Amino acid sequence: MKNIKNLFLITLISLAVTSCFKDEDDIIVSETEKTEEINDFVWKAMNSWYNWQDLVPDLADSKADDNNTYQAYLNQYSSPENLFNSLIYQTDVVDRFSWFIEDYIEQEQAFQGISKSFGLRFQGVQINTEGDVIIYVRHVADDSPASAANINRGDIINAINGTVLTTTTYNTAINGLYQDDVTLSFVSENAGTLTAIEDKTISSAVISENPVYLTKVFSDIDGKKVGYLVYNAFRSSYNDELNDAFGFFKDQNISELVLDLRLNGGGSVETSVYLASMIYANANTERFAELIFNSKQQDENDYYNFANTLNVYNSDSERTGTQAINRLSTLNQVYILTSGNTASASEMIINGLAPYMPVKLIGTTTYGKNVGSITLYDSPSSDYLNQSTANSSHLNALQPIVFQIYNKNGDSDYADGFIPNLAEIKESDYWNVTLPFGDENEAILKTALDDIRGISGRSTVTKQGDFKLLKTPLTGNKFENEMYINSDFISR
Repeated sequence: MKNIKNLFLITLISLAVTSCFKDEDDIIVSETEKTEEINDFVWKAMNSWYNWQDLVPDLADSKADDNNTYQAYLNQYSSPENLFNSLIYQTDVVDRFSWFIEDYIEQEQAFQGISKSFGLRFQGVQINTEGDVIIYVRHVADDSPASAANINRGDIINAINGTVLTTTTYNTAINGLYQDDVTLSFVSENAGTLTAIEDKTISSAVISENPVYLTKVFSDIDGKKVGYLVYNAFRSSYNDELNDAFGFFKDQNISELVLDLRLNGGGSVETSVYLASMIYANANTERFAELIFNSKQQDENDYYNFANTLNVYNSDSERTGTQAINRLSTLNQVYILTSGNTASASEMIINGLAPYMPVKLIGTTTYGKNVGSITLYDSPSSDYLNQSTANSSHLNALQPIVFQIYNKNGDSDYADGFIPNLAEIKESDYWNVTLPFGDENEAILKTALDDIRGISGRSTVTKQGDFKLLKTPLTGNKFENEMYINSDFISR
């Protein structure tokens, strides 16, 4: 009887172990099949839409002629992201912009300004030859953890999580600004000497940032009313707020406009068209921009004309109505404040308005992004455009470059950025005297106002020195320098 019991127990254990192995095998097979399925989506979507499809040998149509060879090719890649990255044309040289999306819901929220962060924009600067580094705060989002901690534009930080910033420690220490919690050490500066003030610990939170940050009118600049707008992203869910800002300018009857795009990395092409239409009212059906797609998608080539009405969207990117655009007929030129963060849809404004009116640039050379993207989903029946029919087993998607943008004259030659044509000024040269946005004496804004006054376009603010900017590591927000069109605008 004992032997029978032992045999029964061994049998149960064997069955259990076999069952475990079978479950694990099923999981492995399932994950493998899922990877193969997503790999197929990645290749076919890129083959159909990628801007440089004809220049990437592995995206040639003939790659899929023989199914066995095609499957063997896809199976070389252990992850869809690796496959995607292998298909990018001259990574970091030509295509610096395409990316693989792990979770397209998170991405769509980011496009509308909803993300988890401290609400802090910053710049690292090497302040002496000994390698000492500080971070100065460029911007604090309203109703953010940084705002709640009473952190302000112009504040100076010299340590993150206890690590003093130097040229050696900067790249590692700066990653603390992309974690859930961070401790920042604030200092004051006097004659090159830094003095500790206090430490502040803040926790990241989900915030929804209104990109229409500041709307202001200077009522008497050499007898003129000057509108000033700090606009930080082209987010379609804030089209109505942008329109309200220009309604205010219209009511105030401004005759000059200073558009501050120093922190604006781009966003919606549609919103860029609306902003251009607000600035320049003397064009009705004239062309503002043209989008050119690859040879397979030539039917999608499209003109964007100046507009008289705009679409209003909610935070879920759903259209909720339309509004008449508040268009200014009083402007003969526009001043645009720029930096290396001024990109894509912001540069589209510069390029698109140039044939119609003088565009005076003050600041530093812009980012240089004359191409844009759409989100591609695993929905082959819609040529990868329709999220509602996407494969429900995963949330992967693609954000590849699919078009290049041109102005009325066919100009698109700004891949190296726009160089300021009025005055080249580095904000970082004034890191220890950074004034709030809208302060009439803030170095870059003052240069625009002085030009309106008839004073030389060169800055009349004494700069503190020539300081070296440090690049922000790539762990930052990858959505900041994007120019995209909604897939809904392409019918399938």
